[in-house]
Amino acid sequence: MNIRVAKNAGSFYPDNKKDINTLIDFFNATLEKRSDFKEILKLKPKAIISPHAGYIYSGYTANIAHRVLANRKVKRVVVIGPSHHIYFNGVSGSFFDYYQTPLKNIPIDTEYLNIIDKNFGLEFVPQAHEVEHSTETQMPFIAHYQPDVKVIELIYGNGSIEKLAKIVTWLLEDSLTSVVISSDLSHFYSLERAEQLDAICINGIAKLDNSILDMGCEACGLTGIEALNIAANKLNLKSYILDYRTSADVTGDTKSVVGYLSAAYE
Repeated sequence: MNIRVAKNAGSFYPDNKKDINTLIDFFNATLEKRSDFKEILKLKPKAIISPHAGYIYSGYTANIAHRVLANRKVKRVVVIGPSHHIYFNGVSGSFFDYYQTPLKNIPIDTEYLNIIDKNFGLEFVPQAHEVEHSTETQMPFIAHYQPDVKVIELIYGNGSIEKLAKIVTWLLEDSLTSVVISSDLSHFYSLERAEQLDAICINGIAKLDNSILDMGCEACGLTGIEALNIAANKLNLKSYILDYRTSADVTGDTKSVVGYLSAAYE
């Protein structure tokens, strides 16, 4: 049995089921105090944007997106994120049997992955999958909220925007598939500057307009966001900003912050 091992458990998120569920319960208790809580839970998105930092920083923001993603019953969730450790061209697919999380080993939909490969010509770069946190941090949320689904991990490298947009569009045309686009926003600016740059990202996502994103959005998963915007425009989807915050909300450090956003596409 070929398993994509959870290499970031114990660092980006807890390495045991009890602590993960405790964190998620805390996130939800906080969410349920929001005045727009009931409106948020009415969403049934085909896709979400979710951040991928340590749960202490971005877990609350990511949790909102994954909670509403589970409102739509599907067979598989395709998680798409940027490569942080390996430089390569194209899109690499998770050609494994299972994806390990502290909650359970999630089966990978290898049959569907092979169809994606046949249609679009994927790469398989094992080193890109070994320790990639952008995708791995999404998996415990999926295991918690959608324990019966299968998953596929797609990691993209250089020069993949057009190809990725075609893949995302094709995936979202399937009523049994949901998509997670993994991205954080700006990195290591002052809080004031981070909020300026992140406002560009938020506006571009809200309006599904990549020309706005190109005006200065510094999301580390910008390629994935742009691909999703292209797909959303073709499929007449609408976007909803779910949450935005920075690391300063946790650390109190306003001199060097990272921005986090979650959004739903319905």
